[in-house]
Amino acid sequence: MLDAHLKQQLEAYLVHIRESVELVASLGDDAKSRELETLLTEIAALSGKITLVRKDDDKRTPSFMIRRAGTDIGVRFAGIPMGHEFTSLVLALLQVGGHPSKAAQDVIEAVKGIDGELHFETYFSLSCQNCPDVVQALNLMAVLNPRISHVAIDGALFKEEVDARQVLAVPTVYLNGELFGSGRMELEQIVAKLDSGAEAKAAEKLAAKEPFDVLIVGGGPAGAASAIYTARKGLRVGIAAERFGGQVLDTMGIENFISVPYTEGPKLAAQLEGHVKENGVDIMNLQRAEKLIPASREGGLHEVVLANGASLKAKTIILSTGARWRQMGVPGEDEYRNKGVAYCPHCDGPLFKGKRVAVIGGGNSGVEAAIDLAGIVGHVTLIEYDSQLRADAVLQRKLGSLPNVQVITSALTTRVNGAEKVTGLTYKDRNTGVEHDIALEGIFVQIGLVPNTEWLKDSVALTPRGEIEIDARGETSQPGIFAAGDATTIPYKQIVIAMGAGSTAGLSAFDYLIRLPAEEIEAAAA
Repeated sequence: MLDAHLKQQLEAYLVHIRESVELVASLGDDAKSRELETLLTEIAALSGKITLVRKDDDKRTPSFMIRRAGTDIGVRFAGIPMGHEFTSLVLALLQVGGHPSKAAQDVIEAVKGIDGELHFETYFSLSCQNCPDVVQALNLMAVLNPRISHVAIDGALFKEEVDARQVLAVPTVYLNGELFGSGRMELEQIVAKLDSGAEAKAAEKLAAKEPFDVLIVGGGPAGAASAIYTARKGLRVGIAAERFGGQVLDTMGIENFISVPYTEGPKLAAQLEGHVKENGVDIMNLQRAEKLIPASREGGLHEVVLANGASLKAKTIILSTGARWRQMGVPGEDEYRNKGVAYCPHCDGPLFKGKRVAVIGGGNSGVEAAIDLAGIVGHVTLIEYDSQLRADAVLQRKLGSLPNVQVITSALTTRVNGAEKVTGLTYKDRNTGVEHDIALEGIFVQIGLVPNTEWLKDSVALTPRGEIEIDARGETSQPGIFAAGDATTIPYKQIVIAMGAGSTAGLSAFDYLIRLPAEEIEAAAA
């Protein structure tokens, strides 16, 4: 199961275990149970503080509990946590073994103070980049609070259970048997959902912050680059981000980041965050901006109003809010979201094993999604509005070689059909005007991006498409307010381009500040 290099890495981590740990296995006679037994045996051999015990006492097989010896402290995995979940396995071993978490102390105390018996179940897929954040957050909560328990379940392995609960998106979390949430969630978000007073506490803490020299709204590659460049100039810098990492967190493989032949989105996002923190930037994560109030005069303080009611002020603002997946905007799309309508083929694809699905969009993202899904599902229908696919030739050739893919061009999707979950879609042939129905169980939408700028329409100049208008220096229509990345008019929405644009905006903000007359800065601060 584990190659020599992975064993060496894992052994280096396991030296941090302080308390004895038991791996309590529930196994059957199937191949997956034998595979899990091999994995657990190899892990136990790497540390004298880890013991493998077979009990076969859990309803799900194969599964295992990581338990602190002599206690009830532990977490359970139903399945084999490799792929993206291997990190979750390593962290669970360390935390159950007494190694302290790096979570903020106030969040740790909030978890310990949660009352009531809470049993969480999380359905994940091994190819999902967003699932580990949820699994790791709930595992930590189970370790910190004895009244909380958590089991992480591989949805592809426990198909009957997934079908019975109609789980069609991951991560999906159940609390005490009822649906708790779906999609990526941070530890702070989960705590806030359980503690009604958490949001008010967070807002009070944010409102007490002194004005920043530079406030960056958005934590993707552009925002991270802006933060590093401005912080290195000795400025007081803050980042307010809805989720640090932005779209990068949803990106599976990255092969065009110069000097790095291959990396993955969550890994790059973690590296960006680490680099930003090293430069002393105040990262305010899980904060959604709702209003921008530009300064009333040159050199004054700009204000950003957050969804929780708090306001942040700064001498300069850099807007790097990025973009999100574009929706089809047809009847049934919202109704069947996470019930067959999906936007992440890597995350949710394994839940549609052997089924019929459609991919909407014939650009690179759509064709790549169709190629990936073809190896998992029974059949893929790719639907493209244009008369021909727009993806790179190499991707089109690969797509054309797959026997279980059908391509329909000049087609406009008009409706998502369903009954509790997706049963198909209707499209119109743009050449004849005739509508056709296709029976499906899943629809993956890959039709481009929409800038996250609706909240800015009365503050800075936007194009008809909603992009922030900027010049070569990243300046917007408002003095002291800059912008960078996918939310702007800069062409070619790429990670490396966003980083360059963020650097430009950061240097421009610094240049703006040093050119402000001293009396204007003093008056603004008064």
